[in-house]
Amino acid sequence: MESVKQLLSTLIDIVSTRLELLANEIQEERLHLMQMLVMGMFALFCAGLGILLLTVFIVVLFWDDHRLAVVGGLTLLFFVLAAFTMQSLRIKARTRPKLFSASLSELARDREHLGGSHE
Repeated sequence: MESVKQLLSTLIDIVSTRLELLANEIQEERLHLMQMLVMGMFALFCAGLGILLLTVFIVVLFWDDHRLAVVGGLTLLFFVLAAFTMQSLRIKARTRPKLFSASLSELARDREHLGGSHE
């Protein structure tokens, strides 16, 4: 009976440890996403303001000669840059690490130690 109690105690400790690891990973992922969101929004604000000021500067610079060509060219440039940025964002979203990978690998190791053969 004592060995059963000890086994249950060990299993409870294992589950508790894995749940703590899972909670840490969730918290880490949440903080990472919040940081990315804040930094991304700040970067977008600064880039938008810079682009707006640069566009006004260039249009005013060419106001007498080629203002329509400059506005059209800058519009095309901004659409191309937006498409490139969206493609880069898609690639970045696909290459991020798998969520809960540390917890899953620990559970697989536990299953291995306990003699399980689940894949």
